[in-house]
Amino acid sequence: MNSPQNMLLESYLKKLKMPQAAKVYLAMAREAENNNLSFEQYLLGVLEQEISQRENNRIHRGIRQAAFPVIKTLDSFDFKAIPSLNKQKVLKLASCEYIKKLENIILVGNSGVGKTHIATALGYEACRKGLKVKFFTAAGLINELLAAQQEYRLNRLEKQYATYHLVIIDELGYVPFSKTGAELLFQFCSSRNERGSIIITTNLEFPKWTEVLLDDQMTAALLDRLTHKAHILNINGESYRFKQALTQQTNMD
Repeated sequence: MNSPQNMLLESYLKKLKMPQAAKVYLAMAREAENNNLSFEQYLLGVLEQEISQRENNRIHRGIRQAAFPVIKTLDSFDFKAIPSLNKQKVLKLASCEYIKKLENIILVGNSGVGKTHIATALGYEACRKGLKVKFFTAAGLINELLAAQQEYRLNRLEKQYATYHLVIIDELGYVPFSKTGAELLFQFCSSRNERGSIIITTNLEFPKWTEVLLDDQMTAALLDRLTHKAHILNINGESYRFKQALTQQTNMD
């Protein structure tokens, strides 16, 4: 049973919003006594536990808010399956310096080569560094922008999106946009120009972007903004997902 002193201490820690300290202080006090630690060393250990837990909570909260469809990491990506992809460059990008420099990343390649995996993994690394990230499919983003425009809250939504350090736009080129949708996407990307980073995955080479944006001049202007300070990764090869499926089938056999 807790002593009155322990109950009071736990009450104070709760009021101070230090739940991890409340969990560990008693066990750590016994450990400190057994190891002849000073009061300062004990207090430092308890506070380190609290700060570490808060940092972990913040990272997990950021990952949830990013709304990745599936969590992917670079550790789980088979770079040998896609030899055209520069592994060292991708690992360097994982340091997130490009975000500090307000640079973009464009991943170009046919379906199944791992573009979404790489984009998600880079977004995950940004979350781990405490940066604010948001993941969209291109169609999903445009649908949100269209709905906000119809409900007269587009400015409010754009201000919200401006708070993200990194926005990932996945699968640009898979579905053609309406004229209004294309204009809203252009406006969104333009508003982030040199204010925040964007990662785009696309199955279309740049000359074919007009097929989904429907306007030559707007396409040229958008590409000019996106590629001005961008890391362009051309990923060529057989379907990464197809190779994984074959490998799994072979292992089962």
